[in-house]
Amino acid sequence: MKKIILLLLLSTAIFAQQKRVETSIDTTKNKIGAEFKLTLKTSVDTLSKVVFPNLKNIGALEVIQSYPVDTVKNNDRYELIKRYGLTQFDSGRYVIPSIKVLINNKAYQTESISVEVANVKVDTLQQKMYDIKDIQPANDTIGNWWKYLLGLLVILGIGTGVYWFLKNRQKKKIEEEVYKTPIEKATSLLNNLEKKELWQKGEIKEYYSELTDIARNYIEEAIEIPAMESTTSELIEGLRAASVKKKMTVSQEIIGNLERVLKQADLVKFAKSKPLEYEITEDRNKIQKAILTLDSSIPVEVPVEEDILLNEAQRQKQIAIQLKKKKKQRIITAVATVVFLVMATTIFLMVTKGFDYVKDNIIGHPSKELLEGEWVKSEYGNPAVKIETPKVLKRTDLTKSLPKEGLALVKEMQSFAYGSLIDNFYLMVSTLKFKQETQIDLKKSMEVSLQTMESQGAQNMIVKQEDYETKEGITGLKAYGTFSRINATTNDKERIYYEVLLFSQEGGLQQILILHQEGDKYANEISERVLSSVELKQEGR
Repeated sequence: MKKIILLLLLSTAIFAQQKRVETSIDTTKNKIGAEFKLTLKTSVDTLSKVVFPNLKNIGALEVIQSYPVDTVKNNDRYELIKRYGLTQFDSGRYVIPSIKVLINNKAYQTESISVEVANVKVDTLQQKMYDIKDIQPANDTIGNWWKYLLGLLVILGIGTGVYWFLKNRQKKKIEEEVYKTPIEKATSLLNNLEKKELWQKGEIKEYYSELTDIARNYIEEAIEIPAMESTTSELIEGLRAASVKKKMTVSQEIIGNLERVLKQADLVKFAKSKPLEYEITEDRNKIQKAILTLDSSIPVEVPVEEDILLNEAQRQKQIAIQLKKKKKQRIITAVATVVFLVMATTIFLMVTKGFDYVKDNIIGHPSKELLEGEWVKSEYGNPAVKIETPKVLKRTDLTKSLPKEGLALVKEMQSFAYGSLIDNFYLMVSTLKFKQETQIDLKKSMEVSLQTMESQGAQNMIVKQEDYETKEGITGLKAYGTFSRINATTNDKERIYYEVLLFSQEGGLQQILILHQEGDKYANEISERVLSSVELKQEGR
């Protein structure tokens, strides 16, 4: 970037080169798609070697024909003539940059030439014309109905997911509820099982699985035998042994009924057996009776004072755990609700207003934030440039990179910038004053600036130039257009829009340069606001 600024500011004062190659063109104004013939001519002795470049593009113009080199002998010298056929399919003013020609391995630059590509005029006398049709209203509903349907389905899907999530949390909450006694837990779970009406819905396997799990859990907690991991035979055998050991007054009929229900459940789960409705009801009643009978047959031990205190401590601990779980569940429910609302709102805005609206206003956009921030108006450099910018421009030092021969001509040079070349938005204001009064050619300075930008990586540059006048009536030169470059971070090719303003005041040169990504509407608004605020100090005032 420093090289660009230096070559631009010093081009008028120190840019000079020996003309070994003459440059000419058949016309400087042509229609879109028409051919410009660029001619390069050099005169050399018979021993010299000349190499003309083989190019696909020269600046923003496409090379459609590279003509063979013509050789004309003139006494003891040769005149070599090389022609290129160029074209452009977009109207505007373009600069054909200088081309490097090698003569005896030494590079010589051709002169740059400005050309204009004009639109093709329509012949209204020969071409049949038609009346302009009235504006037809667009039926957006037909074309965009699928967007609303998609948004509705997505919102319904998210809502269903949140509903099932909360329902499963509630189910888990019920299952994990702390009961005072095993019999209280078993009775509550049996009642909840009946409310589900699983077997009435045909889910017989699931019904028997939950029914037997309730009985096994009760036996494991109340009688303290490994009921969940045991087979039906192991469970019944362990139950009989425990009833003898604990002196339980339980009849063999109750144990037998429990065994029959467990075996019935095994047949349903593993042999796909389907009991009749009355059998299912009887099995449920047998399980409930077995649990109640087992619980009443367990000998009641009179607790001592230490046991009472221990049980109370455990109960308080269980209450604390339960309160902590409820608090956690409330937090999860609140977070899930907020996430659902945010996602639903985002999807609704994407469907109705588009993804760009959501990206710029919810996710955020750097250029938009820059545009809507607090702007600053200040003066920079000498001759002063008064300008309004979204951020304060920081001073940059260019004197260290200035060639000695150029530094000797400069009286004062100042440069101020925001951002860098790889940022979304770059703005630079620079001023230069020479020690001696110098006649500055703005067009030549602009050409050198554009050529230098190309040498720094700008490709396929489109250039449009026009005279520019500030609100105070000071005239200058404006160049604008686009070019391609490789993003140093992503290595992807991106299109950059640029604007350059040049003014010559008080024996100095003033420059304003703006770069940003093409298509960035917020950056375009920033550029318009910045350039419309430019004020220059007039000579003699």
